[in-house]
Amino acid sequence: MSDTMTERSASPVTRALPLVLIAVGAGLGWYFLGDTLSFATLAEHREALIAFRDAHYVATVAVFIAAYVVIVAFSLPGATIATLTGGFLFATFPGALFNVVAATIGATAIFLAARWGLGERLSAKFDASEGTVKRIKEGIDRNQWSMLFLIRLVPAVPFFVANLLPSLFGVPLYRYVVSTFFGIIPGAVVYTSVGAGLGEIFERGETPDLGIIFEPQILLPILGLCALAALPIALNFIRGRRGL
Repeated sequence: MSDTMTERSASPVTRALPLVLIAVGAGLGWYFLGDTLSFATLAEHREALIAFRDAHYVATVAVFIAAYVVIVAFSLPGATIATLTGGFLFATFPGALFNVVAATIGATAIFLAARWGLGERLSAKFDASEGTVKRIKEGIDRNQWSMLFLIRLVPAVPFFVANLLPSLFGVPLYRYVVSTFFGIIPGAVVYTSVGAGLGEIFERGETPDLGIIFEPQILLPILGLCALAALPIALNFIRGRRGL
């Protein structure tokens, strides 16, 4: 049986199940872990974490990536702390790589769950619609790569929102994965580098400056990447206005 036939034969309950599981997991996670995944917890257990890493490096990498995937997949509190931990335990590199891989896997899990539960039906409705809705959908389809990179690069777009929106507009899986992986690299490198310097911050009894991504020397290059990603959208708009 083809994938299309399987999707059509799936009941509404079956389609909704992945989203329901994610919602339940997120609710339980926020209730039980809301105050656990914090900077204070990392500071308290830093010596134990370093000792375990030194004794079991590969196992530490595996456990860290698995935990990060769960945090992202269920939209649990603590994603920023997890990114900092990646830098604290593994340095900027390969810490940033571990962070990006884990975040991409977790984000893909949400994307697939949302697309299975809602995205494909909504995308089909958008395609069959007329007027403004259809024009918006066609505009998004013409600029998918640019839009995907933009929502990843712009610091103001919540990660959870950027994970869900593409599933509602029929974005192919490979485009989503590629744009997520490369689009989150700038922010991940910044926060991972902050995490790599946590040892000195702990010694001074301070907390890290998580607003560093909005500092001009960091924000301007990211905005430059945003402008580069938006350029094809602007060109398509101009061509459309001129009838080219």
